[in-house]
Amino acid sequence: MAETIRVMIPEEEVDAKIAELGKKISEDYAGKQVHLICILKGSVFFTCELAKRITVPVSLDFMSVSSYGDGTSSSGIVKIAKDLDESLEGKDVIVIEDIIDSGRTLYYLMEVLGKRQPNSLKLCTLLDKPDRRVRDVKVDYVGFEIPDEFVVGYGLDYAQKYRNLPYIGIVEGLE
Repeated sequence: MAETIRVMIPEEEVDAKIAELGKKISEDYAGKQVHLICILKGSVFFTCELAKRITVPVSLDFMSVSSYGDGTSSSGIVKIAKDLDESLEGKDVIVIEDIIDSGRTLYYLMEVLGKRQPNSLKLCTLLDKPDRRVRDVKVDYVGFEIPDEFVVGYGLDYAQKYRNLPYIGIVEGLE
């Protein structure tokens, strides 16, 4: 049976939440510049939309870090496939993630980035699955807290498919 996608969070709700997060970050960083670290590939859609809604100066860098393969659960092995192009020293940094599930990847990543001497280091995610957490990760900005469902859309994928959906959907019909 082929998988199907059921809408969990409609496009309008995602858009409104991103605007709300952008406003909050803009308030929190008033008078400062914020350096966003987009975690590829999943958070690229969210990062771009969020950056457009932040009113303080924004700089941007990219990392590719994962503990997932083509499956639906974390492998527990974290690897950095692409590191940052710029130093974090003295910068106010926000790591932007599409979803936080087990917390393994972000726990590791926040430890690594914290050693690079940023002025501040915070974490922002579009989706949070706290019920799946196995590592304690402090999330400073959360779009939506969701139940333990396998979701796609807005950058999230299943075997590299469905990233381009403008909403968050639940994948049904997986074996």
